[in-house]
Amino acid sequence: MIRKLGEADREPLMALLRKDPALNLYIIGDVENFGFEQDFMELWGEICGRDGRLKAVLLRFYGSFLPYADGPFDAAGFAGLMKASRGFETVSGSAEAVKAVARHLNVRTEKHMHFAELREPNDTLLSAAASAQAIKKATPADVDDICSLTDQIAEFSSSADASRKSLRKTLETGTGRTYYMEHNGQVISTASTAAENSMSAMIIAVATHPAYRGQGLAGRVAARLSADMLAEGKSLCLFYDNPQAGLIYRKLGYQDIGCWSMLYM
Repeated sequence: MIRKLGEADREPLMALLRKDPALNLYIIGDVENFGFEQDFMELWGEICGRDGRLKAVLLRFYGSFLPYADGPFDAAGFAGLMKASRGFETVSGSAEAVKAVARHLNVRTEKHMHFAELREPNDTLLSAAASAQAIKKATPADVDDICSLTDQIAEFSSSADASRKSLRKTLETGTGRTYYMEHNGQVISTASTAAENSMSAMIIAVATHPAYRGQGLAGRVAARLSADMLAEGKSLCLFYDNPQAGLIYRKLGYQDIGCWSMLYM
């Protein structure tokens, strides 16, 4: 049985999500930051008929959906909820869960990325973080300067207006943070977190201006951000599809733990 989840379901929901806090950081963060009663966000759960246990969950955040299950689940039922939702755009999550629902959807394109996690700092990360003294922590006043850099990165697909709106909301709500380096008043390298919650956070939007690449700047910014998050007792994760980026992250101590998939309708 699939039903809508509410505040009364918080404890069993978190018990399910804590089985894999890195993989579930988006759902954990959204529940902790926004609760259950939001127009832009809904949660459904599949209940096991034998013992009433919550076995799978589906999150809607605006037009994006994210399924999670700790075993076989009603993928067709979840897909039906997605198709019935106005503004349905994307599905993302573990490769296994996304593949299950994809069989019941009309998918336009798809993307698959490596999923990596960092739990403890290594010597390379600590050294890079200590050498990154010129790095600053962004405030909402820095949004335009940071996005002037990310607008130039081909891998970042969001429109200029959407990227500014998203970053400003993240900084204002405290659901993420951004660190950056600048030269002569121009932002030249940056890294951010998203979906920060009590246990974990996602590293995103690691970028360096094309004119300043090859100097290890992105690694230094990511190292400083990672070290500060670990000092707060949080694990970190990220996904990537660029082999060169993978080398940088592995040097800092990130380890591949699976694959992350995205479907576009």
